Amino acid sequence: MEDLLQEIFESEEDTQKDKYLIFSIGKESYGIDIKYVIEIIGIEPITEVLELPNYIRGVINLRGKIIPVMDVRLKFKKEKKEYDDRTCIIVVEIGSICIGLIIDRVLEVANIDKNNISPQPKTGYNKDNGNKYIKGIGKIKNEIRLLIDCHKLLEEDEIEELKNN
Repeated sequence: MEDLLQEIFESEEDTQKDKYLIFSIGKESYGIDIKYVIEIIGIEPITEVLELPNYIRGVINLRGKIIPVMDVRLKFKKEKKEYDDRTCIIVVEIGSICIGLIIDRVLEVANIDKNNISPQPKTGYNKDNGNKYIKGIGKIKNEIRLLIDCHKLLEEDEIEELKNN
């Protein structure tokens, strides 16, 4: 994982264009625009905070900064899974909010040219099953990666709630 982090942070900003951090949740592979990624850490103790949605697992202390953590698996309405040694927290900055995203495992940093990104098909189910968080479908060789829209991961009221806690 250290090599992966070094690859991410050694890149200059303009070389981060079209780069995505690819991770898995269950059998699906997702990508998040690398420009939002602050760092990747292993799973660590999480302090619960009352009255937050079940997918906001609580907060962690990251070098003196309190960061809320979201279990992406639960946000996407997938079955809960015990954390293991491959479970990671991707710390991202979305607007003015820093949040940790708990994912099953980090796979790679991939370059996905905008010509290889298609909009997701309109099915009528996009709003209810987690697809509302997907901004497109990236193609890498013969594989598909669901690309997450970071700004849709948190609803306005959730952002306000996290700012107040």
